[in-house]
Amino acid sequence: MTIRYLKQGKDALAIAEADAKVRATVETILNDIEKRGDDAVRELSQKFDNWSPSQFQLSQADIEKAIKQLSPREIEDIQFAQTQVRRFAEIQRKSMQDVEVETIPGVVLGHKHIPVNAVGCYVPGGKYPMIASAHMSVLTSKVAGVKRIVSTAPPFQGSPHPAIVAAMHFAGANEILVLGGIQAVGAMALGTESIAAVDMLVGPGNMFVAEAKRQLFGRVGIDLFAGPTETLVIADSTADAEMCAIDLLGQAEHGPTSPAILLTNDEELGRATLMEIERQLTILPTADIARVAWADYGAVIVCDTIDEMIEKADELAFEHVQVLTENPDIFLDRMTNYGALFLGPRTNVSFGDKVIGTNHTLPTKRSARYTGGLWVGKFLKTCTYQRITTDEAAVQMGEYGSRLCHMENFAGHGEQANLRIRRYGNRPDLPWYQPVVDTTA
Repeated sequence: MTIRYLKQGKDALAIAEADAKVRATVETILNDIEKRGDDAVRELSQKFDNWSPSQFQLSQADIEKAIKQLSPREIEDIQFAQTQVRRFAEIQRKSMQDVEVETIPGVVLGHKHIPVNAVGCYVPGGKYPMIASAHMSVLTSKVAGVKRIVSTAPPFQGSPHPAIVAAMHFAGANEILVLGGIQAVGAMALGTESIAAVDMLVGPGNMFVAEAKRQLFGRVGIDLFAGPTETLVIADSTADAEMCAIDLLGQAEHGPTSPAILLTNDEELGRATLMEIERQLTILPTADIARVAWADYGAVIVCDTIDEMIEKADELAFEHVQVLTENPDIFLDRMTNYGALFLGPRTNVSFGDKVIGTNHTLPTKRSARYTGGLWVGKFLKTCTYQRITTDEAAVQMGEYGSRLCHMENFAGHGEQANLRIRRYGNRPDLPWYQPVVDTTA
């Protein structure tokens, strides 16, 4: 493989050192929340967001007040986006069927998809009001059948953001909090005097929120490790530098640690994109953020062949992959590691982020190697059951089970099987704790 970097970001060691500092900070804060509950949460909210209301949960009157601040056009736009997300989520849910089958005469096996009982949905909103994250987490969990949905977002410029509150409410949240950062996910996962604990945490966030979810995993379930946004643009000579540049910067504006990479087999396009990025950074309103992300985490990688591009893309395993090539379906057919694909120039990551209907909570930091993004199925536990309906089947399972258990030296397990043979096979003489003799050998 011949790969050349026209630009690289921070080295892996520098990134690892920064991650270590985040881990230590998060651990200290979560320990404080666990020990001191509401008092710790309130102090943290005051410190980081200058926000300390009498209660963090909004009342029905608070919700109605927020909705009244929106214009009919804003409300219609939110509801249009939610219709798209709900429609696709419902299709996904219908694809997941409970099953029950008689595998051999008298043996019935099955599984059921059971919704998680209580979910905490984090909606980022301190820097940008991420209205769409309410659709992606609250609405999707609602379609899955979750009974209790707690949704939270940080205050925006000193108060609840009306559009986020409206989106949470329209999506079906049972409890709406105005609380952000580590203190929000910590309170929902660990529980406090005023906030009942949930069973699962979902939603994207900054590096601190992502690390808090990682440390809380096991105490509660999580959707996936969704940290700072990543975008990979795969382009060939049919693409143009203007589109490549904005598709990179449009995601780099998420935050100063958001990686954005161009992967191409056209070095001329790579160099033109570098120049176009510098031009766009002079006019992009969010350039102060995007410029830092591009400087520290941006890269342009040049390959010789399509095969090399596919191999490198799978190695990177990025969250968003925008494909601007002559035949994007080659990447759909052959790539295996990605959060979501955006195929061709007519679509783009912002459509997926905001409106088109697929979920925008996606795996980062190479976790796309083993998981997809948030979807209805993440809120469902696939639980199996079994039933034996005949004496003959109980004896048949018992005889095989008895011998297999004793191969593993599990006498008690074996006796569970033997007891069924005695009762349902009319074998009262079968010795205790002894494997069944195979009379068919």
